[in-house]
Amino acid sequence: MKKREPGDKSTAFSYGAGMETCQIYAITPPELPDLPAFVEQLKAAHGAADGLLSVLQLRLKDVPDDAVLRAADGLLPVCEALGVAFILNDRADLAVKAGAGGVHLGEEDGRLSEARRLLGPEAIIGMSCYDSLDTAMELAEAGADYVAFGSFYPSTTKENTRRPSPLVLAQWSSQSEVPCVAIGGITAENAAILVSHGADFIATISYLWQNPALHAQYLARIIRETPVQPVQHLLTE
Repeated sequence: MKKREPGDKSTAFSYGAGMETCQIYAITPPELPDLPAFVEQLKAAHGAADGLLSVLQLRLKDVPDDAVLRAADGLLPVCEALGVAFILNDRADLAVKAGAGGVHLGEEDGRLSEARRLLGPEAIIGMSCYDSLDTAMELAEAGADYVAFGSFYPSTTKENTRRPSPLVLAQWSSQSEVPCVAIGGITAENAAILVSHGADFIATISYLWQNPALHAQYLARIIRETPVQPVQHLLTE
């Protein structure tokens, strides 16, 4: 599979499995009752992350479309100023209206081809693959810009009983240049094994926003201090 070169997309999203440094993929809480306060939290997390917080996904639940668009209107210019890619969850049509850089889709959120038609060739389109390498390969071949595996650990924000082994990250890195995101219950206490197994991004929701600056600093330190293990070593253990 052809590796994308940096700059192929219009955002700060980085490409290539086995990237030099894992990145932090931040996801918003399911509710944002005080958007200006959240903007300050985002800025604090970004500043503490030592340049490693590179993606923000807006994922609001059980709110009207207008509320999503209002939140996007407030967050998009902030992300642009910080050099952070801004994408929406679930809805490619809302991503177009919001002017977002892309969309993340789950297994019931619409087809990749339809999202690409709506958003165009420059958009970031990520796909949830849960614990399936076969699904990830099919979606990567179809043009997904990244694939997401998880939930690796129990999560308070989304119920998912599929628990992949961290080995799926090493297996993916040995097969594809498309970046992979590790998601699900990730904290400073359990992130290192995912980094060592080759996650290009670690997604964080509840943990990050409990204490944005401090927890972003913790995650960035773990990323910097955890070497990625050779794939063949991991697969033959």
